[in-house]
Amino acid sequence: MSIFKAYDIRGIYGTELDERIFYKIARAYARFIDTAGKKVVVARDCRKSSDSLFDVFAKGLMDEGVNVIDIGLASTPMSYFANGSLLAHGSVMITASHNTKEWNGCKLCRAGAVPISGATGIADIERMVSLMTDDEKPNGEGTIEKVDISKAYAEHVKAFSNSKDSIHIAIDFANGMGIAESVAFESSNITYDALYGQYDGDFPNHEANPLHKQTLADLQKLIRENPGKYSFGAAFDGDADRVGFVDEKGEIVDMDFITALISKDLISRSPGSVCFYDLRSSRVCKEVIEASGGKPMMSRVGHSFIKEQMRQNDAIFAGELSGHYYFKANYTAESSSMAVFALANMISSSGATLSELVAPLKKYYQSGEINTRTARAPEEILKEVKSLWTGKAEVFELDGISIDAWEENGWWANVRMSNTEPLVRLNLEGRDNLTMEKMRDEFLSLIRA
Repeated sequence: MSIFKAYDIRGIYGTELDERIFYKIARAYARFIDTAGKKVVVARDCRKSSDSLFDVFAKGLMDEGVNVIDIGLASTPMSYFANGSLLAHGSVMITASHNTKEWNGCKLCRAGAVPISGATGIADIERMVSLMTDDEKPNGEGTIEKVDISKAYAEHVKAFSNSKDSIHIAIDFANGMGIAESVAFESSNITYDALYGQYDGDFPNHEANPLHKQTLADLQKLIRENPGKYSFGAAFDGDADRVGFVDEKGEIVDMDFITALISKDLISRSPGSVCFYDLRSSRVCKEVIEASGGKPMMSRVGHSFIKEQMRQNDAIFAGELSGHYYFKANYTAESSSMAVFALANMISSSGATLSELVAPLKKYYQSGEINTRTARAPEEILKEVKSLWTGKAEVFELDGISIDAWEENGWWANVRMSNTEPLVRLNLEGRDNLTMEKMRDEFLSLIRA
């Protein structure tokens, strides 16, 4: 399987990806975005292989005449901030995100933290790398400069807080880059107790992935053993561009409910603004955004697509069901610490607990994402779904096939393909549980036929 993915470059270090290929990727990236004589931010996470990969990537850029801005250990949101605030011509984050310790890779951006995806450049970079020889001579002599952006990032994020009340929370850093992100909480209204707050690229305590609910168990335990102590808990993934939340009782809060709450907080400060929710999210997101005086819009899945839609529609925020929260204020990119502040704002201004804020959002019944590995071509299944429901309900193709039968029949569904595997993914929600189960089973029968 190729290391050149839909949204980034990623592989197992030492077998699929090494210093030799990384050096070539750096030179190809520099040529692709034409940065000779210009400056590019390069950051890295705490994985054991990241320092070595940084060295060769920086050399590759300098050999193409690029001036490297080394911001050192940083979260992915901090790399986006550095890209925008330092007026760089691109940025590179060396990370494998939530993957286990064996993996590494990089996330690539143009100027303004605009991501480079498979469709907008990664495939081109892959072709350039495949044609590159090992003995190509340098095309330039770039420079390297170390810059500490942590203080500027902290002030940038803290400006997002509008609460004067002190909020005490629990944070699971998972030994990853949320530790760097935490500079935003220093001298703020948020204080915290930490779990796994030391950098360790082996991630010895648990996988750094809040999308897997079992990784939240230690955070839940801490909160439940200390009733009344914490307003909520937050858990960062490996590069801290995603964050999961649990309430003051230690219950996991669904990520689309967080999208609804953050949207409400932002719209209170900017009435009429556009907020996006991804098409797998509960219908309650649309309802909350509308009731708050905002303009709800639905996004497809994937950070590069969401950021493009946000820019096209001048959106102030977008939330993805995977725990990515995107802010116009952070160069239309993720900031997990901004998401933490937004929740603190909501709790402070409302006087309610997080569980009380979430309770009225639990109105409908969701199937969750159900993945089916199929022998049939996924494209055939989507074509069949479209044909079956066209004329019977609203059908649209933002990402896969979506069917909206809410007004008449009380349900909606989305069927889409995996980008990397022969999988068909189903998400469905019903006004009541009976409707959800009936339609879920009907769709699964078609998909699995």
